[in-house]
Amino acid sequence: MSSTLGHNFIGGQRSAQGSVQLNSLDATTGEALPHAFVQATEAEVDAAAHAAAAAFPAFRNLPAEKRAQFLDAIADELDALGDDFVATVCRETALPAGRIQGERGRTSGQMRLFAKVLRRGDFYGARIDRALPDRQPLPRPDLRQVRIGVGPVAVFGASNFPLAFSTAGGDTASALAAGCPVIVKAHSGHMATAERVAEAVIRAAERTDMPKGVFSMIFGNGVGEWLVRHPLVQAVGFTGSLRGGNALVKMASERPQPIPVFAEMSSINPVFILPDALTARGEKIASELAASVTLGGGQFCTNPGLVMGLHSPAFSQFVERLSANMNDQAPHTMLNAGGLVSYSKGLEHLHGHAGVTHLAGHPQQGEQAQPQLFKADVSLLLNGDELLQEEVFGPTTIIIEVEDEATLKSALTGLRGQLTATVIGEPAELVSYAWLMEALQEKVGRVLLNGYPTGVEVCDAMVHGGPYPATSDSRGTSVGTLAIDRFLRPVCFQNYPDALLPEALQNANPLKIRRLVDGDITDSAL
Repeated sequence: MSSTLGHNFIGGQRSAQGSVQLNSLDATTGEALPHAFVQATEAEVDAAAHAAAAAFPAFRNLPAEKRAQFLDAIADELDALGDDFVATVCRETALPAGRIQGERGRTSGQMRLFAKVLRRGDFYGARIDRALPDRQPLPRPDLRQVRIGVGPVAVFGASNFPLAFSTAGGDTASALAAGCPVIVKAHSGHMATAERVAEAVIRAAERTDMPKGVFSMIFGNGVGEWLVRHPLVQAVGFTGSLRGGNALVKMASERPQPIPVFAEMSSINPVFILPDALTARGEKIASELAASVTLGGGQFCTNPGLVMGLHSPAFSQFVERLSANMNDQAPHTMLNAGGLVSYSKGLEHLHGHAGVTHLAGHPQQGEQAQPQLFKADVSLLLNGDELLQEEVFGPTTIIIEVEDEATLKSALTGLRGQLTATVIGEPAELVSYAWLMEALQEKVGRVLLNGYPTGVEVCDAMVHGGPYPATSDSRGTSVGTLAIDRFLRPVCFQNYPDALLPEALQNANPLKIRRLVDGDITDSAL
């Protein structure tokens, strides 16, 4: 066993200056895994930030092809992690091997997708307005715009996706693609997994001759505050709880130089089931919805936590079928002990609320999460009840039955920002309920028709974001190629000699990219 196992990754080196040691646990048994992890000191966080800042000028000025090669190398290293790695992730998270193998493919796929973005070149956002010296009453200077990385980015690993949203997840991939060095705060729930992934990233960096500080990772509880407050860190990516995300936003806004925090936080992802769909396929919808609610133990940020429909005999029958389906669902081992505690508290709050009725689910006991179904009065949503809109992170959902369309419209106004909203309906009624889809666009980042939200495709068109509290900034996404925009900023060059311009703006267009030139899109040289 290497003597550096459990040490922090600082600027291409392993470091263990601290005295506090942490253990990663088997999610099923609670047993400590073989080696300890050394909590980073404030000095080590400072060293990681300085290493990232030192790497930034060289890294952002690398040809896009070089950064693409780095991302491809990371993907290759991740794909090469063997069965022993998968077994480690399974022990730390209680997730099955098939899920981990699929998530590894998604994670390496994200890296390759952003490599494609770099080779495509549209991320530059190149715009050119050539000089108009004879324009009256005033001449126009030569103006050219391109986007560059913002600087070192702090990334917080997420609990529910130990690969796709953690050490080498979407935030890391998009930040590196933007030319920003990354400092990861490893999630305490899967530190052994994080270490193996970080080693893979470092190997890729060495293979492709990246600057030493391009990637660092620190372990520890409470060390994230040092990272967010560090003056050299220029942006933050986070996936986690509303409380945690709000705390980071507050820290970042109180800095002498405030920085953006792109936090994905809390979403109940409402599902609206229309009358004709219930009549035509209510039994099938009940089965599919129960499977979506309990997928992965309900530990998806897109888990459907609220189901709404109009009062009718068909809806009553649907609720009976959904109740039966939920009673048949197996219990789940959560990602970690803390997740089970939070889930149990969430259920206690629902059980104790006068406006909420328990419909299905076996009593919560033992070390596993029991799937649950509740029903709430629509008045809770109309009156802005806080509990109804709090995410219960686990295999549970809440049914709301409304009397008519007018009540449904009123209830929508009280709905907070969400990652997703789903409408299930027959073709003709989708047309008549077009107002519903229109209203949902103001509330969510992704509107689904006749599907379920617990699958997030990694592609150009995906939006995994939404108005607060789903995210801290609804203008971006944490999944899909648009995620790179979060870590880029525009710079304008005025009256620059051609030789001093970035290649993306030079007259000859050596990168052969599409550019906006004097108001027209072209890939031609000037």
